Amino acid sequence: MKIPRRKPLSARVGLFGVGHHVYWAQFPGLLDEMHHKLDVLAGKLAVHGVEVVPFGMVDNAIGAAELLPKLKAADLDLVMVDMVTYATSSTIGALFHGLDVPMVLVALQPLQAMDYDRASTYMQLCNDDFCSVPEFMGVAARMGARVPEVILGTLEGDPAADAELAEWCAIAHALHDLRRARIGHMGHVLEAMLDMHTDPTAVTAAFGAHVVQCEPDEILRHYAGDGDAPAVEAKKREILGFFDTPDPKSDPITTKLTDRDLHVAAKAAVALEAFIADRRLDGLAYYYEASPGTPMRELMTNLIVGNSLLTGAGFPMCGEFDLKTCLAMLIMDRLDIGGSFAEFHPVDFTRGTVLVGHDGPHHVNIADRKPVLRSLLKYHGKPGSGASVEFSIREGPITMLSIGVTAAGRFKFVVAEGESVRGPIPPTGNTNTHGRFEPDVRTFLKRWVAAGPTHHFALGIGHHAGTITKLAGVLGIECSNVTAER
Repeated sequence: MKIPRRKPLSARVGLFGVGHHVYWAQFPGLLDEMHHKLDVLAGKLAVHGVEVVPFGMVDNAIGAAELLPKLKAADLDLVMVDMVTYATSSTIGALFHGLDVPMVLVALQPLQAMDYDRASTYMQLCNDDFCSVPEFMGVAARMGARVPEVILGTLEGDPAADAELAEWCAIAHALHDLRRARIGHMGHVLEAMLDMHTDPTAVTAAFGAHVVQCEPDEILRHYAGDGDAPAVEAKKREILGFFDTPDPKSDPITTKLTDRDLHVAAKAAVALEAFIADRRLDGLAYYYEASPGTPMRELMTNLIVGNSLLTGAGFPMCGEFDLKTCLAMLIMDRLDIGGSFAEFHPVDFTRGTVLVGHDGPHHVNIADRKPVLRSLLKYHGKPGSGASVEFSIREGPITMLSIGVTAAGRFKFVVAEGESVRGPIPPTGNTNTHGRFEPDVRTFLKRWVAAGPTHHFALGIGHHAGTITKLAGVLGIECSNVTAER
């Protein structure tokens, strides 16, 4: 079972080709061939859930200057430059100078190799996709512009090139939502967690996202009294259909899910969804304790179930006021790889693993099996009691992303890859997964903390450290790939 995504992944990708205007009169039919290559690339991009905005061919400096304002007006998340044949760098110089949108140079030639026995200049020009790439890259570096990434391969029958196109469309999804996101920020830092403090202005400067300062009373307004009684009953049915509710095991602070805790969790989930809709939020980072025995305490300590359902639907909900990790969760979700709220738990030196998890919230769509709800008599280290989510991440490759802050006040990505392996997890009502990392768990954990992460991170499935590193490069953010730094 999966929670359906409520807002489809989206991005606007500009596409234009470059060539040399002298060729068209010299080689009749060549320009038509170039437009055909552009059309093929547009079709390859469109299958990955992006809106392709076509801008035709640019073949001289005048065309580049005329294209610049059109690209700026198109509200693009990414620009693909199809290197269909040789082009002078005058076709890109104005864009390197004036366009603040990441560019990718795509050099996909039609032939695996020239047919040398029948080779001609025309055939060479049809396959000269890489010829201008060094010139373009050198000019970008000389101008102090962001040096583009390059996709190199063949136009058809090239799985590696197709995978890179898909990867950049996923990066475009993340860029699209990062610069438009409204992330709620509610409450305060959990006392004494010094690594949780985040400057909302720095968030907007680095990512484009707007941080919305919210009050707990905005959720309480939807929770007070009986709330939306029909919606609460429907939410109970949804919860019971999605989660298992087993008997307790070894932990004395856990019980089978009680009717009371189910009702409170469902009522809180309904109120939370109404609040998210009211404020038009794309995510939320919060922590608020409230006074003991008040409806506010009951509400704010029982958001875990609703948070997990919303996170699965594409709205990252992050506890402990951790705005940075909320952004990391958003990035992973838009890359379509999950993004659970996580930290390190006890090391299993017998298995060579470390338990990776948290007490909520979680991306339930990457669970290895039906997730579990347990009632907790107390939330360790925090006030309150109620329903809590427990599951393991599905077995196989995993990626972690932590967003830290350097001494200079700049954000830093810390990323690593590992494996989620089967193993027993403590039945504590918290999510935990056995993570195995190279070269061994002891060395890896020392390397991870030495990179300066925050103590939370987003946890996703698959190996995607390379993709996240490319995203960091586009955003101009330092990135430390711990598993690549041997």
